[in-house]
Amino acid sequence: MTSYRNNLPQLSGELLLTDSGLETTLIFLEGLDLPAFAAYPLMESAEGREVLARYYRRHLAIAADHGTGFVLEAPTWRASRDWGAELGHGPEDLARINHAAISFLSDLRATASSVHPVVISGNLGPRGDGYRPDTAMTAEEAEAYHAEQIGWFADTDADMVSAFTLSTVAEGVGVIRAAVKAGLPVVVAYTVETDGRLPDGTELGAAIAQTDAETGGAAAYFMVNCAHPDHFRDALEAGSSWLKRIGGIRANASRLSHAELDEAEELDSGNPDELGRDYARLRRLLPNLAVMGGCCGTDHRHVEAMADCCVPTRAA
Repeated sequence: MTSYRNNLPQLSGELLLTDSGLETTLIFLEGLDLPAFAAYPLMESAEGREVLARYYRRHLAIAADHGTGFVLEAPTWRASRDWGAELGHGPEDLARINHAAISFLSDLRATASSVHPVVISGNLGPRGDGYRPDTAMTAEEAEAYHAEQIGWFADTDADMVSAFTLSTVAEGVGVIRAAVKAGLPVVVAYTVETDGRLPDGTELGAAIAQTDAETGGAAAYFMVNCAHPDHFRDALEAGSSWLKRIGGIRANASRLSHAELDEAEELDSGNPDELGRDYARLRRLLPNLAVMGGCCGTDHRHVEAMADCCVPTRAA
């Protein structure tokens, strides 16, 4: 049963933590091989599910310690048709795995009695490479592509869907239109380069404004992910009314560019405490920032630093 599909708590200003860089944590810290940067195949074995459970529990414990809610993002960023085909999974396999991932998170939520609220999000990624706008789609093509995975989520306990690391407005618009038709609240997270622009050159503020204009403002909110705060802080400081539409940040630990991260053979985990202080500054710039987590190179230490810097200390 969905808990918050019609009433997302983060929209009321409640602060929720979320997880960190799932795939980079699994590859560099857990020593796992993830072809195509896909975590969803772990759902296919008891051992894989236990790895994922340990990962999520570490983050839920931070929320429990700081008295915040949590957004549980499904490990399904690559679990769509094109990426699934690359890994040998057809639509029937992917439907089953997406359903199982949400059921897995629902079970985790049931055991996280000390964390409230816990929102379950069906996570989807770009059709192509998130660092490059290499899959030129119209909004209509993006809607048709992403409607399949969003439809799978609509039949589960997912409270919402979130699309991460999108690099074009057309894909963001398509995701939102598909989610609206499926009756799911939707969040779009754009990624930016070191100049604060989307990989296709669009300014962040212009991308958010255009997406809203083409969808009637239907997204619950927007996020920025897979970039260090230094890469987009100037864009925020120069922004205006569109800043109110940013409800979440999942930043990278590293200041490296996307191209440099693609070539990196070692994990650049940056400085967790410094990143935590960066988030405190972002909260002063973004009046509706309610969801905080990490992306590439971050792990539970970074999320804990964010909480330490941003969550008011509870009275003893």
